[in-house]
Amino acid sequence: MARPGIFIAMRPLTPDAAETIALQALAFLASDSDRLERFLSLTGLRPETVRTAAAQSGFLIGVLDHFASDESLLLSFTKSAALDPAAVALARRALSGPTDFDSP
Repeated sequence: MARPGIFIAMRPLTPDAAETIALQALAFLASDSDRLERFLSLTGLRPETVRTAAAQSGFLIGVLDHFASDESLLLSFTKSAALDPAAVALARRALSGPTDFDSP
């Protein structure tokens, strides 16, 4: 049974809902200097280029990929945002569009 306040990701997300999750994830990174420094280091971005990069297609997918690659970070974020960890994968899928695997 689900815990109260926890979003259970059982169906595909709308692009708007997926973008909201990705923006929450980005805000979570920005709220802690160590997390943000690690993200910037891994992506090659600098603090002054994040805003420009955020306007690029695929940036939010990259943010979600960053969370998916670090289980501890993923679990910290989803706990703080009261999300099921699967919501991050569903958000990434919604932002990246359909794939050949999505066809019946």
